[in-house]
Amino acid sequence: MKYNKEDREKYSDAIDRMQEGLDSMIDLYNEAEDDEELIEYEEEVIAAIKEAKETFGSDFIDQKINTIVKEVLSLMQGGQTPDKDK
Repeated sequence: MKYNKEDREKYSDAIDRMQEGLDSMIDLYNEAEDDEELIEYEEEVIAAIKEAKETFGSDFIDQKINTIVKEVLSLMQGGQTPDKDK
């Protein structure tokens, strides 16, 4: 295949842009962190959350669940320990 000077420059520029894109993708991959599940919900709870989000909206339900979790954690920090026999 033969190229003139203009075609060669366009091809070279295209390769440079592709390399920059690849470098960006590699950087994103290297900076990515594993997603850590903090809570493993039971299937029944997942279904209830999905239904609530459809009814009331994701933002509203997220805010309510966060409020409940904060309250539970603050009670636990108040000196209560979990009952190991249950």
